[in-house]
Amino acid sequence: MDTLGGAEFVPETTYLNTSTCGLLPRRAVEAVRTLAAENGTGQRDGAGSFDSVDAARASYARLVHTPVERVAVGNAVAVHVGLIAASLPPGGEVLMAEGEFSSVVTPFAVRGDLKPRYVPLESLADEVRPGTALVAVSAVQSGDGRMADLPAVRAAAAAHGARTLLDVTQAAGWLPVDAGAYDYTVAGGYKFLVSPRGTSFLTVTEEAQERLVPIHAGWVSGEDIWASTYGPVAQLAHSARRFDEPTGFLAYHGAEQSLAVLEEIGVERIHPHVTALAGRFRAGLLSLGYQPVAADGSAVVAVPGLGDLQPRLVDAGVKVAVRAGNLRAAFHLYNSTADVDRALDVLAG
Repeated sequence: MDTLGGAEFVPETTYLNTSTCGLLPRRAVEAVRTLAAENGTGQRDGAGSFDSVDAARASYARLVHTPVERVAVGNAVAVHVGLIAASLPPGGEVLMAEGEFSSVVTPFAVRGDLKPRYVPLESLADEVRPGTALVAVSAVQSGDGRMADLPAVRAAAAAHGARTLLDVTQAAGWLPVDAGAYDYTVAGGYKFLVSPRGTSFLTVTEEAQERLVPIHAGWVSGEDIWASTYGPVAQLAHSARRFDEPTGFLAYHGAEQSLAVLEEIGVERIHPHVTALAGRFRAGLLSLGYQPVAADGSAVVAVPGLGDLQPRLVDAGVKVAVRAGNLRAAFHLYNSTADVDRALDVLAG
């Protein structure tokens, strides 16, 4: 099975580490390089273009099947989650999975007047109860690639009047995502969205927007940004753009190009590609006597107890990570069966 990225991606290793950081396509690298050069020589008036930011926003909206008016942009998932955490009433219960990624958990934990509760991922839907204000979970767990039973979580939350927050950082870009099915979704752009670090996205339904206070609003959050540069912003954006963070133009000039690549190829092609590669890797691990974490259908494959083999793989030019005690590999559009087989050969050696 060949890669889907064609000449856009030029890995010089067997790169199976997208869960840590995705590879940038050529056109994104060139966009960042061009803007940096213009900023260094004074050719551009200002640091970058809001047109690129809006193009990235629109691409992301299409990728996660939600109206662009529901999408805010930022720099980090933790900031988006902190905004949501600030909107919850004191004493509200926030239900989360044990071992959930820190950026999803910590903003609720540090508030001090909420009630974080952690349960096994497989029990998440069953643990929603009266008084649960929010269920927060990753679509794909960072540590081991397990996937939540999202339909069951949504149904349980709806039955008890709880809001839902879905982190799609390890999913958007390869897994079909319907952001409109959740009150909030968040995504870091630098993993499977193959965008520069410093890009992140928040989606908010119209109903949830009414209860979310734009506590870090600045001039970029104004309905007319160029009329919002001095004094209190007179009119915040009518859309979710009022929740935007200040823009890192270098990152978003790259993201505009990266997300365009994903749209051109299509998640409907990327999804079967990466899941087939991950399935091949799981089967190969089993044949070698290793037992990967049960996460069929995930692009992320984790094996408990094999972390000490990471140096061997890295020395052989195979990039993987160690997370939560697991050896973790992640497959994306620029990977091929040759990459899978190379990793297995090293592990067999």
